[in-house]
Amino acid sequence: MINNLSMDKLTPVQLAELDRKHFLHPTTNPKAHAENGPKAMFSEGKGIYVSEMEGVPYIDGVSMLWNVNIGHGNQEIAEVAKEQMSKLAYSSSFNGFSNEPAVRLAEKLATLAPGNLNSVFFTSGGSESNDTAFKLARFYWELNRKPLKRKIIALGNSYHGVTIAAQTATSIPNFHSFTNSKIKEVFHAKPHLTECERGDKNHPDYEGCIRDIVEKEGADTIAAVIMEPVQGAGGVHIPPEGYMAAVRKLCDDFNILLIADEVITGFGRTGTMFGSENWEAIPDLLCFAKGVTSGYAQLGGVMLSQNVRDTIVEYEEVLSHGFTYSGHATSCAVALKNIEIIERENLVANAKNMEVKLKAGLEYLSEKHKIVTKPRAIGLLSAIDLYQDPANNVPFEEGVMAAAKVWEACFERKLIARPIRFAKGMNTIALAPPLIINNQQIEDVVGILDDAISEFSKSL
Repeated sequence: MINNLSMDKLTPVQLAELDRKHFLHPTTNPKAHAENGPKAMFSEGKGIYVSEMEGVPYIDGVSMLWNVNIGHGNQEIAEVAKEQMSKLAYSSSFNGFSNEPAVRLAEKLATLAPGNLNSVFFTSGGSESNDTAFKLARFYWELNRKPLKRKIIALGNSYHGVTIAAQTATSIPNFHSFTNSKIKEVFHAKPHLTECERGDKNHPDYEGCIRDIVEKEGADTIAAVIMEPVQGAGGVHIPPEGYMAAVRKLCDDFNILLIADEVITGFGRTGTMFGSENWEAIPDLLCFAKGVTSGYAQLGGVMLSQNVRDTIVEYEEVLSHGFTYSGHATSCAVALKNIEIIERENLVANAKNMEVKLKAGLEYLSEKHKIVTKPRAIGLLSAIDLYQDPANNVPFEEGVMAAAKVWEACFERKLIARPIRFAKGMNTIALAPPLIINNQQIEDVVGILDDAISEFSKSL
């Protein structure tokens, strides 16, 4: 029996069979997985590459889940985790308990975050961070004797996670409607309408923008607006110039908190330490995860502005919110070393420099292939769209599955990209490689994507 074999004796085929029978995978077709088993089983990573058990290397073109910022296989991180685990792997943060790595990380984050975001509530990941931000925003207004300010406004095409509150704020259909698990009082505004948010009521898209929702619902009922500085899973949408500032001013004018979901855009991904810094729109609450540890440990958090923090610390009862692994000692030690590496190796600057190379490569693909359009990149967060006829804005028919087929062709050529196709006619290929990538490696990525698009185009 397979189950009686020790792990060091299991072959890739045996492991795949166990996976198929016992591992229910997230964001995966469960029927296909139960029938076919895992698409790939990675066993090793080094730099921008990951390898299957047979030793076949792939370029990790999306940092796995937008998170392995410093690349795979970093031994400094492994040694720090081992050292911390040997001393104190975990201690609770409840009842005022603390540990040195958590304290040092909180102070370090306060020095890195923009504006006066100078305290942190730790979580285990991005969904928990956004969920926590909603709670803290509502709690803040309760403490300010404005308990009716409970409503949250998110944007169309947004992704904020899969806890019930974060999933409600997410507007990607499959995630938003999964099991119909939702909280009340969450709205979705039309995204990236700068002039509307500045107050142009004659704009044809004004109805349904953030300002319109605030005016209709009443500012005295709105707790916060949440937005990704750059929308990731929703299609890598970079906001137009002036948009973030317009939303920041709108929130100030109507006395509404601004939450920045920086789970993807934090820690160098966009060529700045935090994505909000690209537009100098400082939020009241900043949610982070992913890149804070580059995926080497589970950690997230919410940075609080001085004003929000000062209000909450006047509360004289127990703050009835927290997670078992809030301020996890090993995770915080890993995060500190990860940030040290990002700073020492100038990876934020490298992301900005490589943006030029990556964007040029995507523009080359757009010029070469008539089905490729809208090449875009900010730092090392990028994408292209696939259309049947871009000039006339004609998408591919649903059955063509353009993004899925190009993604599959990339995978066959040992490049991991990300297909995004949740909306009708949407066929986006996203790339977000580790921040350590160099010029030659970007050329390799673009070359593989070029070949994959060519193969797909021949099938049309």
